[in-house]
Amino acid sequence: MLNTPRILTPLPGPESEKIIKRDTGVSSPSLIKEYPLVIKRAEGMFIEDLDGNTFLDFMAGIAVTSTGHCHPLVINAIQKQSQDLLHICGTDFYYPAYTDLCKKLQSLAPGNKDWKVFLSNSGAEAVDGAIKLARFHTKREHILAFEGAFHGRTYGALSLTDSKPVQKNGFGPFLPGVYHVPFGLRADEIVALIKKSGLELESFAAIFVEPILGEGGYIIPPDEFLPQLREVCNEYGVLLVADEIQSGVGRTGKFLAVEHWGVIPDIITLAKGLGSGMPIGAILGTDEVMSWPPGSHGSTFGGNPVSCAASLATLALVENELMDNARKMGPYLLRRLSKLETKYKCVKNIRGKGLMIAMDLYQDDQPSHDAAYQFEQKCFQEGLLVLGCGEYSVRLTPPLIVQKSQIDIAVDIMETVLDGLSDE
Repeated sequence: MLNTPRILTPLPGPESEKIIKRDTGVSSPSLIKEYPLVIKRAEGMFIEDLDGNTFLDFMAGIAVTSTGHCHPLVINAIQKQSQDLLHICGTDFYYPAYTDLCKKLQSLAPGNKDWKVFLSNSGAEAVDGAIKLARFHTKREHILAFEGAFHGRTYGALSLTDSKPVQKNGFGPFLPGVYHVPFGLRADEIVALIKKSGLELESFAAIFVEPILGEGGYIIPPDEFLPQLREVCNEYGVLLVADEIQSGVGRTGKFLAVEHWGVIPDIITLAKGLGSGMPIGAILGTDEVMSWPPGSHGSTFGGNPVSCAASLATLALVENELMDNARKMGPYLLRRLSKLETKYKCVKNIRGKGLMIAMDLYQDDQPSHDAAYQFEQKCFQEGLLVLGCGEYSVRLTPPLIVQKSQIDIAVDIMETVLDGLSDE
């Protein structure tokens, strides 16, 4: 495969167009399809479509392919495990890959606490399980989440989600006892809002928080936000649940984003980059919190042997190489992007930690959803894959293997796109 973007046909090309037409009326209309990309294969930082067009990937399947596409060590682990065991059900039986992954996650979890691990199929399942665990442990009903949050689309996770109206419109009623407050508020403001609603924090089982708001716009909170949440939880006996599904597994240059603020949660949810493309999620709970009895929670496929093998290979790469690379490449990407902010009035608020980076797009000195959408679409036409988030932001989440030369190519393409947008 080429190691540079190359566009050979109008997009979508003729072979891709055939699949798009076949798909019409077959797949669910709920699938949004960001742009008409029909993928044939992928390797490392690059994706090739059915027409031979090659794209530089700066979205990583929504921050999933942390080791790059089809990393040979991950593929080898998948192949080896698939020859021995595909499925047996980790709820009912033992197998080494499940235990080994739990022990590895236990070793990577923050602080000196004893952690236990439950493996799921996805991030949404992990969030649902975390809701159950928090309510079971505390024997309390209420859950606090944040405006702009995205926690998933199953009913429990969707009840906490507050990202885009279309995700919830028409699907109620939702899980009772869930309340939302603005992201980034001071602790005293949160307490005041809860009391104003007629509730007491002593009735809350948990506060669910994305350390960096994901779908809501890649918003980095004030430095005091997460430490103050920890203090509130300690004071009122509330569990702090860190949703690290998008921000975890080395994405920000630390294994968990909360580590940037020195905060230790009671429960952690992981998925996305955990399997570098294979379906797996995890709930980590302290030994004290994960006290539910046998049979109270389980999963037929969660912690599938093949997914566990992929995750173990992924974590070895993240721990030994890729977290360090994210710490180095993230600042380099931010420096390159800062020059765009200086040059173009439509680019503002460059921000990020590690390789979890975003920028806002403006039009006529106002933040603009249309400008962000046009930027995303025109990057695609030039061979660069990026994704929007929030109302007017574009996120940059390349695989953690990204190098300076690839960052330079990506930023050069962005500059070409911005020149074109400025001329319109």
